[in-house]
Amino acid sequence: MQQRRPDGKTIASASFEGTVRLWDLQGNEIAKFKHEDWVSSVAFSPDGKTIASASVDNTVRLWDLAGNPLVTFQGHESWVNSVVFSPDGKTIASAFDNGNVMLWDSQGNEWLTFQGHKSWVSSVAFSPNSKTIASASDDHTVRLWPVRTLDELLVQACDHLRGYLTSNPTVSDRDRALYGIPPQGVKVYYVSAAVGLHPLHSLPHYGD
Repeated sequence: MQQRRPDGKTIASASFEGTVRLWDLQGNEIAKFKHEDWVSSVAFSPDGKTIASASVDNTVRLWDLAGNPLVTFQGHESWVNSVVFSPDGKTIASAFDNGNVMLWDSQGNEWLTFQGHKSWVSSVAFSPNSKTIASASDDHTVRLWPVRTLDELLVQACDHLRGYLTSNPTVSDRDRALYGIPPQGVKVYYVSAAVGLHPLHSLPHYGD
């Protein structure tokens, strides 16, 4: 496969011999990078300064335009069939032979895995706002996945924890206090100068 650099002046090609090559528009080779096995996918970063390559050697690698290795993404459990940068350049998605799609930062840190396909994933793509990923699989489906930042994932986890502490009758008042949640049976009020006290919420009191 091949891809053109965003400025349109350079083409990257991937081959079964395990190489990624850069070419100018006249067909002259500019640089060559080497994987340990055949290369399945190649992509330019949005600013055109970095190349990502995916290989059946179970790695994704980042290179500069001179062919110097920058980062190797470890931790893949199977062949990597596709790699792509998000439009904002902050995230890299890779698709695997085991049916998973993984998200990475530009330093090669894995931070999210999507599971659900029944067969190998052949292609992956970001939406223009980088908030959604589409994946195509040999299981004859295309799936859409929401992309959340680490901050958004932390907020979601905190919300789940608050819901658990608030509603679970087996949680002690001491544990609730650690999270700033009032003891069960305590009503919390806000003050309005016009109409007086109004309950914000009432926590059920078990054991009455």
